Amino acid sequence: MFEYHGWITVRESAGADDDDREADRLREIVEGVQSRIREINSPYLLDLRWMNGEPLLHLGGFSNHRDKEILGFFAEVGRRAPGSYGLLHVRDDEHAGRDNEVLVLRLMRGEVTEHTEPLLSPCIPVLEDPL
Repeated sequence: MFEYHGWITVRESAGADDDDREADRLREIVEGVQSRIREINSPYLLDLRWMNGEPLLHLGGFSNHRDKEILGFFAEVGRRAPGSYGLLHVRDDEHAGRDNEVLVLRLMRGEVTEHTEPLLSPCIPVLEDPL
């Protein structure tokens, strides 16, 4: 079982610039990310929309096995838009040594790091009763 829930605020850079060139570049980035979403063609939640002038990506799903494309896409957004930031919570019962944890992938300044989510781990007994 592979369960994931996340979001990314898509930003062209971590700077506070708000000029027309940056806005044009951000629109280009968003178009590229939307194109990748269409390529992925996931039956699960994969939604990018503008909210109050900022592009926001939501993703979530529950499949039988690890979806490497979704994990790769999360990191890809950071490469395309290095000012982006967000979190992806993942529960993967096939992840050796981490199968009883909820992981948090943190995207910040183009880099993804992996952490254990202490509020939801260990899955047994926190989320589910032992067998």
